Amino acid sequence: MLTRRSLLEAAGAGVALGGSALALPEMFAARAAGAALSPGVPSGLDASAVMEALPGKKPLIKLSYRPPNYEAPLDYFRTPITPNDQFFVRYHLSNIPDVDAKTYKIEVGGDGANGQTEITLDDLKKMPAYEVVAVNQCSGNRRGLSNPHVAGVEWGYGAMGCARWKGARLKDVLDIVGLKPEAIEIAFNGAEGPAYDKTPDFIKSLPVWKAVDESTLIAYEMNGEPLPHFNGFPARLVVPGWTGTYWMKHLISVTALTKPQGGFWMNPAYRIPVGKFPVVARFISQENAASTPITEMVVNSLITSHADGAKVKAGKVTVSGLAWDGGYGISTVEGSTDGGKTWSAATLGEDLGRYAFRPWSFALAAKKGNNSVMVNAFNKIGQTQTSVLIFNPAGYHNNVMQSITLNAA
Repeated sequence: MLTRRSLLEAAGAGVALGGSALALPEMFAARAAGAALSPGVPSGLDASAVMEALPGKKPLIKLSYRPPNYEAPLDYFRTPITPNDQFFVRYHLSNIPDVDAKTYKIEVGGDGANGQTEITLDDLKKMPAYEVVAVNQCSGNRRGLSNPHVAGVEWGYGAMGCARWKGARLKDVLDIVGLKPEAIEIAFNGAEGPAYDKTPDFIKSLPVWKAVDESTLIAYEMNGEPLPHFNGFPARLVVPGWTGTYWMKHLISVTALTKPQGGFWMNPAYRIPVGKFPVVARFISQENAASTPITEMVVNSLITSHADGAKVKAGKVTVSGLAWDGGYGISTVEGSTDGGKTWSAATLGEDLGRYAFRPWSFALAAKKGNNSVMVNAFNKIGQTQTSVLIFNPAGYHNNVMQSITLNAA
């Protein structure tokens, strides 16, 4: 079980978790500097949030120890691929075992399947391998920017990352047992568990049509390396385009269902009001009159070249960042220096795939004093960011156009 004490012991002894570890001095080297929190998060957060390095990670912004929730600082988003040691960490439950790859197995079956089997990590690696570059973003990314503030992990901008994932298609794994025509959902469980027996186990499900999508994987590699321990070693679910709540880590079971999965983490958790957001991919079997499960990510962008309040030289300044959405693809990014009255098209960078971060940049003529910079992204089906927060009690889908001030001298 992962505890604060076990983290200290692991770091001090140099014990490897998922293949890497940090010595104690390095693990906490950045704590004294404080955390680089996103502007707008709750004012009391700076009293508890610190920069801290988990084993195998560079310093991240620690928002909680149990379960471990660490977001990436702005500096880690200067490239469209997020390195493994800079990738954010998100857990719901605090009992996190160090899984042994040699004995690891995934149970596959359920009442919606024609049979049942167990597959090992070696079995997965013998199956046809597929790769996808995809953004993994916590459903509550930017929750801490909600106004008024809402309950939950008070994430700033950094509860996300983009990696090149490699593994077997979930569809191919399900084909081993076969699905019955009446199967409507595929449920998933991971090795993490609750510290108390009254805490609901973290179990999620997908509609069958999304589970058998060509891009939905059981991944065992991340950016060409085995998954880090804190990102799901030895295998995790990868659901490109959909928020991270479905990306089950340390996957241990895949269950075909003929009835909707009824656990806490499907309902009431991770729900949004019906009709509140412009999403296309709906989870019909889990909907009710008032709410629907959160599914695909909304179109969004982030300025990564400069923090709010950054000092620059007067004259030409290049502002750059990233844009992404639920898999329809970014078509345009625009920048404004007059509060949104006029807009100029940014130059888009390399396209690593429709589920990936898309780099962008544009130049502005910074005048001495304060210069406002605002960014807005559009996707290929015409969706764009919002100028006003679409408030919801869980703080999901915050895609308000970002605005920063550059101080030119």
